[in-house]
Amino acid sequence: MGVPSPRLIAMLGALMAFPALSIDMYLPAFPALAQDLQATPGQVPYTLSAFFLGLALGQLLHGPLADRLGRKPPLLLGILLYVLASLGCAMAPGIEALTAWRFLQAVGGCAGMVVARAVVRDLCEPTAAARIFSWMMLVMGLAPILAPLGGGWLLELADWRAIFWFLAAFGLACLVAVTALLPETLPPAGRVPLSPGGVARVYGRLLQHRRFMAFALAGTCCSAGMFAYIAGSPHVFITLYGVPANQYGLYFGANAVGLIALSQLNRGLVTRYGVEAVLGAGITGAALLGLVLWGCAWTGLGGFWGLLVPLFGYVAMMGLISPNGMALALGSQRSHHGQASALLGTVQFTLATGSGLLVGALPHHSARPMTTLMALFGLAGLTAFTLARRTAPDADPASREGASGEESGAPAPGTPHAVAPGA
Repeated sequence: MGVPSPRLIAMLGALMAFPALSIDMYLPAFPALAQDLQATPGQVPYTLSAFFLGLALGQLLHGPLADRLGRKPPLLLGILLYVLASLGCAMAPGIEALTAWRFLQAVGGCAGMVVARAVVRDLCEPTAAARIFSWMMLVMGLAPILAPLGGGWLLELADWRAIFWFLAAFGLACLVAVTALLPETLPPAGRVPLSPGGVARVYGRLLQHRRFMAFALAGTCCSAGMFAYIAGSPHVFITLYGVPANQYGLYFGANAVGLIALSQLNRGLVTRYGVEAVLGAGITGAALLGLVLWGCAWTGLGGFWGLLVPLFGYVAMMGLISPNGMALALGSQRSHHGQASALLGTVQFTLATGSGLLVGALPHHSARPMTTLMALFGLAGLTAFTLARRTAPDADPASREGASGEESGAPAPGTPHAVAPGA
């Protein structure tokens, strides 16, 4: 296929942004949503947990389909389901119905994540993939900045249901764009048979692949810490510290600026220092900042700003962690990139589901539950990264078949090879 065009990278970034847009846009509506649906403050985060659960389980479905049918058909079906479920959310009569529709919305929307990651792995070796993921995060990073602001603006003009009408329109626009513009990157010769036994065997091999799982957990544990922040920040910011709902997006979006900045700096860093070294620096930074957050929340040091400053740093570290963690995990696999991408996302959002459930279940009178989870997940990510560094690429029995390709991260035979623009 050649070098990915800026248009393709922008489209892949938009597909990866489905979850962020669907999550961040309705965060300012949490208090209004609870009041309108007569839900408790603890029930509203469960709609977020249901979304995380849908992202975790849906990817296990889309991954095998993307390896069997090609990248586009499962993506189109997933986006269609996302549009229909968004309409269901907009018309939900109660918190239980909203929770169920959010689950289905995530099952559809996660097809974009699976396919976008698989397309990049179809085309690139790990270092080039890390640079392309960094370019994509420039697009993805706009969602945490614009989505809460847009959600707050819609709350001023209408009610929380308008947010889901907008998400349905966004999904429909993406459906049209993918149909017209997205190329198929998996040739028929690279497609694999689809059977329950075969799918289970591939997932089983991936779960036994120590290097894949260690890098997957290294990145996704830190992501789970960020999801604790996403689930807990509306209550902490708006209810505990009195931030107006229409200004919540300013604080939330400011944190995303750091993520975008480091994700763009990452393109040069991985070329100079290597993907593993930069990932290690990002994870170490997140673990240390998580401990600072924990200390500020438990001592009250610095008040609201004592939380905001280390929060900015923690979220910014994800600009180094996300692209490099994905590149190294997927780069350890020679084939079945769709299922590898799916399992990576499933691990991420399984942890995110647990993180969101814990935020909803723990006491709501302080920022301590949110920051404690962020600190614990940061330390867990650092532990997983240490294990990944100690696992040689050829140490996994599951990776010895075709070890040369997996060790180097080279694409499977017959797969086109590309580098990021500007690399």
